[in-house]
Amino acid sequence: MPSIRRVARAGLTTEVLHEHPPVGGEARRPSVTVSYAQTLDGRVATATGESKWISCPDSLRFAHEMRARHDAVLIGAGTVCNDDPRLTVRHVPGTSPLRVVVDSTLRTPPDAAVLADGAASGTILAVTDRAPAERCEKAITLGATVLNLPSDVDGRVDLAVLLGQLTAFGIESVMVEGGATLITGFFRAELVDRLAVCVAPKILGDGIEAIGDLGIRDLSRSLTLADAVVEPYGVDLILSGRVEYPDGIPDRG
Repeated sequence: MPSIRRVARAGLTTEVLHEHPPVGGEARRPSVTVSYAQTLDGRVATATGESKWISCPDSLRFAHEMRARHDAVLIGAGTVCNDDPRLTVRHVPGTSPLRVVVDSTLRTPPDAAVLADGAASGTILAVTDRAPAERCEKAITLGATVLNLPSDVDGRVDLAVLLGQLTAFGIESVMVEGGATLITGFFRAELVDRLAVCVAPKILGDGIEAIGDLGIRDLSRSLTLADAVVEPYGVDLILSGRVEYPDGIPDRG
């Protein structure tokens, strides 16, 4: 029998099975907003992975406003290991979203902020069969939900399947905060509906780029931002809008 955990957020109680869920290719998915902070030269972190704090305090409040407007906030294991974020709403009024960590091999340490001090009751760890069983069991004992999902062609969590499963749990909107590998994966799969980028007046030169190779070799195939809005937040600028793909907006079901 699969193990069952419960996720509760704002009155939502959902049973989550620790098994490959039966999500078909036609499943609906939540709306997805990608949000990150970058320097003027497009870096989201230094060459050593340091990213605190690229943005200013006003932009941090904007990020928390965004979290409060979404049902779930989603990050990769690299962000957990490098930044150890809490992923809560602290700087603005509102309800903290469900935390989802995409972690194919379950690298998230047991003392991570998303698991410590009872935080795990609102945390899903999305893993694959490559995640060691003992780490899965440890996370479950801490109160987390371990969601074992199929892999994509690169051996990572299949993001489309993950989104389909989140919809089955009643999640209608997801905010993806990073890191760069995860963000790139969402764009490659054409799963991003909106983009909100904080641009800080800083230059790093060498560093980690915001988005990796999308296989675009022709400008006519570029992704574009429609209905774009630019707003100042302290010394930073927030650029946001709807993502348009060269072949049209993918149908979300």
